[in-house]
Amino acid sequence: MNIQQILLEYKRQTHVTNDFIAQQIGVTKSTVSRWCNGQIKKISSETLQKLSSLIGIDFEQMTKIAQFSFEKPILGIVKAGYGLFAQENIEGYLPVSEAEYEQGDYFLRVEGNSMIQAKIHDQDLLFVKSVQDVPSNTIAIVLIEKEEVTVKRIIKKDKYLILEAANKDVEPKIYTWKEVEELPVQIIGKVIYARRDF
Repeated sequence: MNIQQILLEYKRQTHVTNDFIAQQIGVTKSTVSRWCNGQIKKISSETLQKLSSLIGIDFEQMTKIAQFSFEKPILGIVKAGYGLFAQENIEGYLPVSEAEYEQGDYFLRVEGNSMIQAKIHDQDLLFVKSVQDVPSNTIAIVLIEKEEVTVKRIIKKDKYLILEAANKDVEPKIYTWKEVEELPVQIIGKVIYARRDF
C-alpha cells in the first residue's frame, strides 16, 4: 500500500475532505489532491510526521512507504464498452523510478503475439505514455472503433494509416484517413518499453 492508497482509505473511512487534510497538515488543498491522484513526488520528513499523526500510522512505517511512492497502474485487458482508465480494469500498481514516473502513465498487459519480433510477447507489460499522436514508425497503443485496443507499429502514408504487426504471420491493418476519422482509429498511447511480469 502506498501513500495514495492510505489517504484514499483514510478519506473513505472518515469522510474527511482534501481541504480538511490540508488544514491539519499545513499544505495546500491542491497538494493533497495530487497525493490522492497518485502524483506523488517527495514528501518532507516534517510533512510525513504530520501525516502519520493525523492518520495514526507509525512515522517509520510512513517513511518506508514514501520510499516506494513512485508507482503506475497496471491496466488489465480492455473490454468493449469500458474506458481505458475504468477502475475495474486496474490489476494493481508497479513501482517505477522517479525518471520513469515522468516518462509514462500506465502499464498495459499484452494479449497475443503480433509484436514478437519487436520483443513484445504475450502477457508482457507495456509502459505507456498517454498521447494523441506519434511519428510514423513508432510503436503505439491504438483504440479501434472505441472497442478494440491493440499495440502496433504506426506507419503513415499520404492516403493511408497502417497498423503494422511485428510478426510475419499477422497481416497489417490498413485504413484510409477517412476511415481513421469516421470509425474512428485513435492513437492513445506511445510505448516506452516492454517488461516481463514474473
